[in-house]
Amino acid sequence: MVFFSLIRTFARKLTNGDEMKIGFDNEKYLKIQSEHIRERIAQFDGKLYLELGGKLFDDHHASRVLPGFKPDSKLRMLAQLRESIEIVIVVSADDIEKNKVRADLGITYDEDVLRLREEFMQRNFMVGSVVITHYNGQKAADLFRHRLERMGIRSYIHYLIDGYPHNVELIASDKGFGKNDYVETSRELVIVTAPGPGSGKMAVCLSQLYNENKRGIRAGYAKFETFPVWNLPLKHPVNIAYEAATADLNDVNMIDPFHLEAYDKIAVNYNRDIEIFPVLTALFEGIYGENPYKSPTDMGVNMVGFCISDDEVCCNASRDEIIRRYYDATNKMADGADNEREVNKILMLFNQAKITTAYRRVTVAAQAKQELSGHTSAAMELHDGSIITAKSSPLLGCSAALLLNATKHLAGIDHEAKLIPQSMIEPIQKTKIEYLGGKNPRLHTDEVLVTLSVLSKDDEQCRKALEQLPELRNCQVHSTVMLSEVDRKIFKKLGCGLTCDPVRKK
Repeated sequence: MVFFSLIRTFARKLTNGDEMKIGFDNEKYLKIQSEHIRERIAQFDGKLYLELGGKLFDDHHASRVLPGFKPDSKLRMLAQLRESIEIVIVVSADDIEKNKVRADLGITYDEDVLRLREEFMQRNFMVGSVVITHYNGQKAADLFRHRLERMGIRSYIHYLIDGYPHNVELIASDKGFGKNDYVETSRELVIVTAPGPGSGKMAVCLSQLYNENKRGIRAGYAKFETFPVWNLPLKHPVNIAYEAATADLNDVNMIDPFHLEAYDKIAVNYNRDIEIFPVLTALFEGIYGENPYKSPTDMGVNMVGFCISDDEVCCNASRDEIIRRYYDATNKMADGADNEREVNKILMLFNQAKITTAYRRVTVAAQAKQELSGHTSAAMELHDGSIITAKSSPLLGCSAALLLNATKHLAGIDHEAKLIPQSMIEPIQKTKIEYLGGKNPRLHTDEVLVTLSVLSKDDEQCRKALEQLPELRNCQVHSTVMLSEVDRKIFKKLGCGLTCDPVRKK
């Protein structure tokens, strides 16, 4: 616990310093995005349901492809509207019944509802209620609702509707949306969010429009999604990187034909929104008699494209992200996943972006180091463009050796200096193999950093090396072998962008 607290402390010390190239004006984004949402609220009867897509607290994809975008930028932007906001969290009864798990957090969707609520409330946002969608008598959903009631959390039920979303006559009637619980809200901007995709956020928004209209209120609906960026070219690297990120879903960026027809202007959207727009038009007409929007792009409120301050920086970061997604997909395949379509999709995107894996400098450096040394190797690109390499040895794995080499370089310590004496490494190896039954005697990254931490009390060089850890944030790393979960987590905590060749350790 002490060690991981140390890592978090170092990570918090780092801001986007002078060495990191910035391509996105975050302050401009906070200002114009909140202003645009206020303008959208004013277009309706002072009531807007805003469907929130993507990640709110930790949008690391956006921060990687738009250097300068903070992972919590959307949350910080919404904080400027805090007094007008009420949050409704949506979860599918089917996902509760199936114990669906968020892969990034390892918790079930129902538990994530409670986590999200707590996260919002800690930031002084009003969380009005939870809506359980796709309800069809699932017992697990009933148990969860009882749990919410015991916790004093208001909850509502929205039912399965036969023929949704195409049976408009039924949906926009008292036997469709009218059958759903009316979610009571008190503020003008209602943020509708969920633990993951497929939860039914859009249906909740539309159901509320129907039921608000019955009460004489002409409420509005809008979508708040960062990608694809509608006012960037279709084949802009930022938009291609979004396709790579959603390759497992087979999302496709497209020119919005409705926007082109209505305004004679090119705008980029993705296939699912374009495909569903005629149905949404029919639903809006069923509720209001007309659709206030002429295109799916009109429904969005995303202003990210107006805040790119250095297009070249964002293009380079996005190309690197496409390659990172490729390695993620090939690593999953090496672990036995049936995701050949995902890998092939990203390879197609390589052609569109006019890149290969050689575009990523650390990939080339790590592979060259392995060819030269005959051992598994790793490389890191520092903020000044320096490339640091390391290879595996009987004492250290390549990733652990890389951390030592990088921190020595940044601290101005001679490369040949041995920060950790062999006499200290050998007892650790003995414990790993003889007492803990391990098969790999080499030290992992966490073990090296713990050892450095212990030595730093009396060793000036170890202390200086540890002090360089914050400088590794946003540095790029590549390994010629798939790293252990421990090593992956350490690089993630340090904020490094890690890729690995799809080769399992022997």
